[in-house]
Amino acid sequence: MKKHFAMLAVACIAATSVSAAGLPERIKSAGKVVVANQPNYPPMEYKDPATNTLMGVDIDLGLALAKQLGTTVEWADIGFEQMISSLTTGRVDLIHSGMSDLPKRRDTLDFVDYMKSGAQFYTTAARKDEFKKPTDFCGKTIGMSRRTSFPDETAKWSATNCEAAGLPAVKVVGTEGSADARAQLKQGRVDGAVQGSETLPYLLTLEKDTYTVVGEPFTAVYQGIGFAKKDTELRDAYAAALKALMASGEYKKIFAEHGLEGTMLDGIYINGEAAK
Repeated sequence: MKKHFAMLAVACIAATSVSAAGLPERIKSAGKVVVANQPNYPPMEYKDPATNTLMGVDIDLGLALAKQLGTTVEWADIGFEQMISSLTTGRVDLIHSGMSDLPKRRDTLDFVDYMKSGAQFYTTAARKDEFKKPTDFCGKTIGMSRRTSFPDETAKWSATNCEAAGLPAVKVVGTEGSADARAQLKQGRVDGAVQGSETLPYLLTLEKDTYTVVGEPFTAVYQGIGFAKKDTELRDAYAAALKALMASGEYKKIFAEHGLEGTMLDGIYINGEAAK
């Protein structure tokens, strides 16, 4: 038994050192990675109201990846619109903040994907009989964060499912964020809203009997950790660390703790493609 544990310890140390060895020298020297994150998107990233402590899937996974790499995390609270410029100018080392891996972003970034997501309609529980299926939103006003890909995706969905069927188009309203969309929904300023499918179960638990989800997600995208195009060394180190967490079961444990097992990936994907 002692021999078994000794061998296991050696294996764990070896795995960690291999991952750490792949880090760029600037990260090794600093002893940390500076990570862009905006904690306003539960359950991915948010602050505990009682303690102001960062919480969420991205936080737990980010800390686990850094530990696997033998370094620490410095979270940089940066607005979503400024994240990419902060990365390309060297203010941060990577982005880990519920960012979708979209083709248009790959001109500037490389992504190590870590979960699947999708845009989904919802409305207030009081209007659940009015909106039983997504096409019931045709001609209605729908709020969603303008910082995300949701406005474009909703417009495309509307063109295919509303306008092509002779129904009026969805009226897309860009909001200051998901919280603003929810506020406008409660105030009756919009008829429905769109948010990431991974966040809605948490929202329904947090505000019971307030909202109702309508239909299934109407997009399918990966969320990824973003790296500058030139920073392939750091990207590959993170990919190796994520692979190690998947093998150890830590990856599954993190997602299970947040009730998001259905969003997990079956392997390592770089820019939406399975890694060889």
